[in-house]
Amino acid sequence: MRSPFPSFLNNNKILLFKICIILFMNCATYRTNLCFTKCFGEPTGDPPIQSSSKLLSSLETISLDGHFSFKNNQAAAKDFGKRYHMLPLAVLHPHSVRDISITLKHIFQMGSGTELTVAARGHGHSLQGQAQALRGVVINMESLKEPAMQVHSGNLPWVDVPGGELWINILHETLKHGLTPKSWTDYLHLSVGGTLSNAGISGQAFRHGPQISNVHQLEVVTGKGEVITCSAQQNADLFYSVLGGLGQFGIITRARISLESAPKMVKWIRTLYSDFAVFSKDQEHLISTKYSFDYIEGFVLINRTGILNNWRSSFDPNDPVQASQFVSDRATLYCLEMAMYFNSEETETMNKKVEKLLSQLSYIPATLFQSEVPYVEFLDRVHISEKKLREKGLWEVPHPWMNLMIPRSKIHDFAAEVFDKILSDSTNGPILIYPVNKSKYLFQ
Repeated sequence: MRSPFPSFLNNNKILLFKICIILFMNCATYRTNLCFTKCFGEPTGDPPIQSSSKLLSSLETISLDGHFSFKNNQAAAKDFGKRYHMLPLAVLHPHSVRDISITLKHIFQMGSGTELTVAARGHGHSLQGQAQALRGVVINMESLKEPAMQVHSGNLPWVDVPGGELWINILHETLKHGLTPKSWTDYLHLSVGGTLSNAGISGQAFRHGPQISNVHQLEVVTGKGEVITCSAQQNADLFYSVLGGLGQFGIITRARISLESAPKMVKWIRTLYSDFAVFSKDQEHLISTKYSFDYIEGFVLINRTGILNNWRSSFDPNDPVQASQFVSDRATLYCLEMAMYFNSEETETMNKKVEKLLSQLSYIPATLFQSEVPYVEFLDRVHISEKKLREKGLWEVPHPWMNLMIPRSKIHDFAAEVFDKILSDSTNGPILIYPVNKSKYLFQ
């Protein structure tokens, strides 16, 4: 089975650049745009062939466990990107997979006389209206609570979850069993179907691959309304098409996700570099080392001053005197962010492993900052920042966004052109750098 990723991923390792122009990280789209006369096309601005009144009357005939809402659907015309605003004809609030199935079957059977589009909306973190449907039907996946979340403990533990469930809820539920998913996004208040329709990438991807590489099985409702269970062994074409398929091959209504033993604590570390070549070399070294950190990311700081003082609220400097004397000279800096999971009885062993790994790196010594935080606090760290931004009115703003995958052979050319020549003082928002092993992205 072919990988859904581009053909340039033929190097043994790549660096995945997620470049976010305005705000946060890895906010995933959950979109099934099923246009039954234009075959998965984008919604158009042209008037539908059938009148809105006829379409509404037709939808009202569907017998549901949940319900449609035909008025006051302005929330479904917005998303995290805040750059597009497309009002749907109706919003489906399903209580069962059957509701989604019979709705899609009904629309499919209406045939080519309609251009009614369907978009599945999880937590609404799409960026360019992908979870919206102009004069179409938006499916509110968060109202789908069946089947209930089920955790299976054993040699190969897993959890079954509805497609509209949020990752933060999965974390809390699996922790009750001493288990946790292996791969995450940086922001956990996203739906399972949303991130699996994209990839689901964070600092664990170099080791475990993205979230789509950690799925055993899916339940999918196709554009014809068929409910199909699929996996690598059963209906494999659909399974691999839906994972990372941007919602164009069906709606994920259930996912079986791989789990592992959960740690209690996290050693969280940040260091700075002034030379991108040295920074990227250290990133590559860490993802190539067998006994490395559990989480490795990076980000770019463009002409920022006082960054170490900002870190002091959450991190302790390894050498306070050195840290107080550090001057950035408003240069472009590169932050290497690392984390190692551990339990309290493993503290001494963990510290020795961290010390050994850090001794192999070439960061600026004065900028070594460390912290120990609970596992949940580390994983949900972006939500804490979200609350602060909401208080300042800086969350509900437009979010232009760009995600790029850069092969290892081109990363230094990219950095020289973009970081050295294009980015400037006016650049706001994070520029994230995820190093990943290509082999973790391919389906075996």
